[in-house]
Amino acid sequence: MQAAMLYGGSAVIVLWGIGHLVPTREVDSGFGPISQENARIITMEWLIEGLTLCFLGILVALTASLLGPDLRATHLVARACALMLLVLAAVSSFTGARTSILPMKLCPYVKSAVAVVFLSATIL
Repeated sequence: MQAAMLYGGSAVIVLWGIGHLVPTREVDSGFGPISQENARIITMEWLIEGLTLCFLGILVALTASLLGPDLRATHLVARACALMLLVLAAVSSFTGARTSILPMKLCPYVKSAVAVVFLSATIL
């Protein structure tokens, strides 16, 4: 059960991260005419968010697969990644979730849900 939860949560957050990476160019162009400097900052932020989410999911999956889902080290990694997801969810709830864009409104919930899955897997 622990393995399924860790791998499932990892898959969800990696896919959510990829969902940030794929539309980066469209997001950037959606702001209309802005300076090249601002466009670079927006691009950087979208890429960083997507890469961070992918990293957190991959880290948990790798730890679970290489060390085993029931070891203390795996639990530590999963809990640390869950904490980071909760921090990102809080930031999202005060920023992107306040827009009219549905995926951005869902972002804090997806991150929080995966964090809960990771934490639940470590206490089974």
